[in-house]
Amino acid sequence: MARSVTILGAGLVGSLLAIILRKRGYEVTIYERRPDMRVSTIAAGRSINLAMSARGWKALDLAGLRSEMEALAIPMYGRFLHQADGTAASQAYGKNNEAIYSVSRGELNKKLMTLAEQEGATIHFDHRCVHVDVADNTLYFELPDGKKITKQADLLFGADGAFSALRKSYTALDRVNASQHYLEHGYKELCIPPDLAGNLRMEKNALHIWPRRNFMMIALPNTDGTFTCTLFLPFEGETSFAKLKTEADVMAFFSQHFPDAVPMMPTLIEDFFTNPTSSLITTHIFPWHVADRSALIGDAAHAIVPFYGQGMNAGFEDCTILAGLMDKHGDDWTAILKAYEQKRKPNGDAVAQLALNNFIEMRDKVADPSFLERKKIEKELGRLYPEQFVSVYEMVSFTHTPYDTALRCIQAQDGLLHTIMSEGNFFEHITEAPFTDKLDKWVNTYHQSVQQLDFGHEA
Repeated sequence: MARSVTILGAGLVGSLLAIILRKRGYEVTIYERRPDMRVSTIAAGRSINLAMSARGWKALDLAGLRSEMEALAIPMYGRFLHQADGTAASQAYGKNNEAIYSVSRGELNKKLMTLAEQEGATIHFDHRCVHVDVADNTLYFELPDGKKITKQADLLFGADGAFSALRKSYTALDRVNASQHYLEHGYKELCIPPDLAGNLRMEKNALHIWPRRNFMMIALPNTDGTFTCTLFLPFEGETSFAKLKTEADVMAFFSQHFPDAVPMMPTLIEDFFTNPTSSLITTHIFPWHVADRSALIGDAAHAIVPFYGQGMNAGFEDCTILAGLMDKHGDDWTAILKAYEQKRKPNGDAVAQLALNNFIEMRDKVADPSFLERKKIEKELGRLYPEQFVSVYEMVSFTHTPYDTALRCIQAQDGLLHTIMSEGNFFEHITEAPFTDKLDKWVNTYHQSVQQLDFGHEA
């Protein structure tokens, strides 16, 4: 007899997990603190599009939603950089025209919820979990009218985000290590609407970045002709949200730092003062599970900052790994949850670090000509040595290489690229035999140094 499963959170990961479990015959009940987004609106200021990459698509294959979401996805083949001096530069993500995809968070979540219900899962909305008695899986809820109810769970998953009720309840247990770290930066959602003809105002198939050293703005394309813009800026300091108090402050700031964007943002002032300024948190916790009774998944286990576009992809990969372990261990949830934690905890930590690293890259390094040159060299190395060199970015976005493996390749790749660039102009030397002989040696040495790492899929 399959166990009944309770999931906290009907977001992206909770809904996908419900589909996977229903397909395996489990009785599934989801409790979601928000109203049903299919009949109400998403709160303003919540990121409305996501960057889907290989790990996310694999999970949608499991759910049978890939083709449906591909029709709504916009491929982004690289970064389009709007530099401070008024120049622009493009930077391809992959060496073979690979792309990450701008996908509507709301549309994807709605489809996953509907599919979960079609598969037989029950979703209870407006149920805010305030506490979990982890010892016996008693759930305590508050309803919108103030009523308090309790429910009993057999097997429980916390898929309820960075401020998960289950995660918080875990932290009260003995020998649980938990931490959270906020960036000094916050973010605010803004918008570039379509032009009068209904078309996108900038290059459609790119992720646009305005890198400004200690802050930045990005823009992702949407199928309705808009771009969702996000301003990342310190909360306090000389250049910060705290300094932008009046409409004149905001217009002066944007006119100084993003002059090419201002004419495309007719609702800038309204958006700026209407949408919330939100914080950016990274969380760590261990363990991720308790016996065969409960476990954390997605942001509840590993909330990360959004700068690698991997938050959803990492949560979805949690689900695919869990599905593989169910295939392997059947209904032995002691074995499944133990193996899940062993496989995913190091990768949760690694993707958190990768995301923090990429913040520095996006806001700062992409404004540096030598960094742009390095990226071009990485692409050429990938073409010249496809079996020996794959950039860390490509590992993360276009393969299923464990995040922990990708993170551990950074130092070796930094060393290789430093050696190559110290020889002078790579693209001039690449036609010269003495240089190519040295390059063969350097790449082989790099390849040998990382060969012992696990580049395969986790499950």
